[in-house]
Amino acid sequence: MSIVGQRDPSRRSLLGAAVLSASAGMAAAAVAAPATADPDAEYLFPPGLTYLNTGSAGPTPRAVLDRMMQAMLEIEANPVRMTYGTGPIRLATDGARESAAAFLGCELADLLITRSTTEAMNSVAQGMRLEPGDRVLTTDQEHHGGSLCWTWLARRRGVVVDVIPIAPDDHDPQAIVARFERAMTPDTKVVSVSHVITTTGYVMPIPEIAALARSRGALCVVDGAQAVGQISVNVRALGCHAYAASGHKWLMGPKGTGLLYVSPDAVDAIQPIQAEAGRRYLSESVGMGCLPLAVGLGSAIERMRAEGMESVEARIAALRELTWRGLRDLPRLEVVSPPPGPFGAGMVAARLPDSIDSADLLTALRERHGVVVKMVEKRWFNGIRLSPHIFNTEADIDLALRAIRTELG
Repeated sequence: MSIVGQRDPSRRSLLGAAVLSASAGMAAAAVAAPATADPDAEYLFPPGLTYLNTGSAGPTPRAVLDRMMQAMLEIEANPVRMTYGTGPIRLATDGARESAAAFLGCELADLLITRSTTEAMNSVAQGMRLEPGDRVLTTDQEHHGGSLCWTWLARRRGVVVDVIPIAPDDHDPQAIVARFERAMTPDTKVVSVSHVITTTGYVMPIPEIAALARSRGALCVVDGAQAVGQISVNVRALGCHAYAASGHKWLMGPKGTGLLYVSPDAVDAIQPIQAEAGRRYLSESVGMGCLPLAVGLGSAIERMRAEGMESVEARIAALRELTWRGLRDLPRLEVVSPPPGPFGAGMVAARLPDSIDSADLLTALRERHGVVVKMVEKRWFNGIRLSPHIFNTEADIDLALRAIRTELG
């Protein structure tokens, strides 16, 4: 019997074992904590680091990282089998979408996994049939990730972008809704607004804004980057037509993940190209995405669901109140975030005196005290923002407040 073209099965097995062994070694190195970190800790922070900047990027728990690495190794052991058709990893990304839909209170068919909130917002804008002269109404407090899609449409298609002001210390929901109402015109086709304002953590009155948009025949698009994972979000109850969310902030999921909800009554008006061949994470209109990230997102959401959003909100609220009251009592600071209550999410921001540059203070806190906070973008005001999450402690807040007091003199 000819053996031309045949492989030695024992050699093939040995080779496969060697490849998997090497891959496992690289995986262990990739997910290992920094050398100075506690190897048994749930998060990978090195000793001496106090992290209060989840609003920019949340830490991914070790178990989620392990699940991502496991998925990566499974894919590389048999790429086509694992990723196409009924491949286990592809099915795991379907499970991630199911978890996300349950978490956001929508149907599976309403949801896409994206690379970020920004990509979700871009997909919404590019998937609309807006014409020259159509108007988009938004605010001056939007993150670039939620506003550049509209300025792009203005430049490319002649859409007009109207902007209403919201001062950092403007916490009156009725006045804000009235401002939207006065700014709307018969040509307003879209109202685009953040659920939680990135600068101050103010929770916008989305149900009222969405109802106003609907009453005027406009679409309501919500940037939920700072909401999902720190406050309970039910997109159907909000009444919006589209909702974009982040995986890497308060959900503490993988960097490079996001979500996009489009309501069933808006599928004709909002048609993201990613949904052309269905809404699965891997499809003919999406192509090959980073499946381990999608799997990790599902794992992060399941952890949050197991924790319970009621418990998460209560913990964040307690830390947030401690932060708000502590900053308010420091001299030379002006807290601009809302007081404890229904309109204050986890982020707390304070304006600095002109004599202190926020960039310098940020550096001093990090390098001298090991405290990581956010510098508010100068286009808004000269200030800092603290955003504690459930992994933080009261001691973290106390340490940060002492450090800020020291640096303010």
